[in-house]
Amino acid sequence: MDAKEKIIRYYKGTEGEKSAVKLIDFAMQATKNHKYKLSGFLSPFEQEMANTIANSLDLKVEFDGGFFGAERQRAAFCHEDFEGTSAFEIAVVKAEWNGNFARLSHRDCLGAVLGLGLEREIVGDIIATKDFARIIVDKKMADFFVMNLTQIGTVAVKTTLDELENIEPKEERVKEIRATVASLRADSIAAAGFGMSRSKAATDISAEKVQLNWQTVKNASQTIKQGDVLSMRGRGRLEVTEITGQTKKGRIGVLLKRYI
Repeated sequence: MDAKEKIIRYYKGTEGEKSAVKLIDFAMQATKNHKYKLSGFLSPFEQEMANTIANSLDLKVEFDGGFFGAERQRAAFCHEDFEGTSAFEIAVVKAEWNGNFARLSHRDCLGAVLGLGLEREIVGDIIATKDFARIIVDKKMADFFVMNLTQIGTVAVKTTLDELENIEPKEERVKEIRATVASLRADSIAAAGFGMSRSKAATDISAEKVQLNWQTVKNASQTIKQGDVLSMRGRGRLEVTEITGQTKKGRIGVLLKRYI
């Protein structure tokens, strides 16, 4: 079985299967043309997948999301013979509204963008503020956004081209949490890290609001291990930094880092 088949088999039946097939195709094109092939914008999970694929096929892979700290990034699969510079073809558009009369969230902006009939991979990070949002996009689609993104929800917006240099580097606040849990179940860790009851964490997991290493958690009893990353919609991201062992009462000590 060659590397391509092994990778497809590994991801078959998972949330990553469709992405894996597409990324392998990009990587194979870079192998054939001895140059580089650029992906769309990838989630952190898909970026890990791109790294795995590149390593399996003896390719280099570079990432860029348009600004320092971007979560969604494009991958450039590069053949070892390629000596040029990867062009990531990233642009940013700015959608503005009157913040005194409307409050628009990241979700509102993403919904409006996808409502234009575009695939998620066309769009990178969305940085929403009180009265405008900067939307990272595939450069080829920038003019399309300027012409067609005229409304977010029920709010009229003015969309223009902006400069990537105007985006401030992303700074995350980190809070360290030392806690003890009854078990290393996903609902227990989420409850300790996000400051909620275990039953509420289990409810949010059932509602598919929680991801483990950027894949939806399907079961509240799923086991968490050191190094895992839990993210919850609207509450940020949680890294299991250390599992410190059992207490005298049989509980498990954990050191968590919450990124806000």
